[in-house]
Amino acid sequence: MTYTPTKEEIAQHYKAMGDSVDLLNAGKPSHMTEDQWTDTKKRNVEHLELMVSKDYWTDEDMTAVNKAIADNK
Repeated sequence: MTYTPTKEEIAQHYKAMGDSVDLLNAGKPSHMTEDQWTDTKKRNVEHLELMVSKDYWTDEDMTAVNKAIADNK
């Protein structure tokens, strides 16, 4: 069975991707060690890669998502 999210769910997924992009673009928070930041970046990039590959996107702009992936790999 194929998962088909609602428009509201798609909007929530897109917002979550934006949150990951914002975190990556902001850089390492002062409370994190370098190892923690490296792990955080890795998890967020993996999340973005997984989400951008979904086939349910319509006209969402993935420019910032793709840039965040490329900049943080």
